[in-house]
Amino acid sequence: MTEQLFRDDAYLKECEATVTASGDGGVELDRTVFYPTGGGQPGDTGTISWDGDSIDVANTRYDEGGSIRHLVGEGLELPPVDTTVRATIHWDRRYLHMRMHTAMHLLGSILKYGVTGGNISATKSRLDFDMEDTVDKERVTADLRALVAADHPVSCRWITDEELEAQPELVRTMSVRPPKGAGKVRLLEIEGVDLQPCGGTHLRSTAEVGHVSIGKVEKKGRRNRRVNILLDQ
Repeated sequence: MTEQLFRDDAYLKECEATVTASGDGGVELDRTVFYPTGGGQPGDTGTISWDGDSIDVANTRYDEGGSIRHLVGEGLELPPVDTTVRATIHWDRRYLHMRMHTAMHLLGSILKYGVTGGNISATKSRLDFDMEDTVDKERVTADLRALVAADHPVSCRWITDEELEAQPELVRTMSVRPPKGAGKVRLLEIEGVDLQPCGGTHLRSTAEVGHVSIGKVEKKGRRNRRVNILLDQ
């Protein structure tokens, strides 16, 4: 399995690593700062460099057995297995994803409904809620901005599978359940605001979210409202 450095420190921009697999348009490393696609958050992009050479990473995904695959263009020269490389993410893009993902948790703390889906991008994100009520965009925007301005600390911790089973109220997502079987589950905590399982990358404080507003609210069914979030770039 790839050591996932971003789990403990989402602010790491680069790391030194060793190639464990190379070929078929991708590279696997023994450790990485690249976040792989999952939980509605896109995989990181960036570069892998070694011995004066460098390749662009176009996407990052999980491979079999828990390894993380850094995807590059076909036909490129790849570093051989056991090569020492430097893996560097495109930080500006990642940081926007961190701002967005943290803002989505704030939105979920305001609209206290089951979450049926979601998607994160650098320009616009969305959450789908199991709800029939209408959404007061101005009120929700004001509530979001108040949570941002309050500068709540954001942190992560781990609990066991058994502890999560004993606290089913922690799970807000209805379409995707937290992965089990590894013996532990990662919780995101926004102090005094939100606590739920999440494997994504987040900020250290809600103040870092910056200027946020509610965009279009779409009715996707009798019990489904799609709420879009916009950030000041």
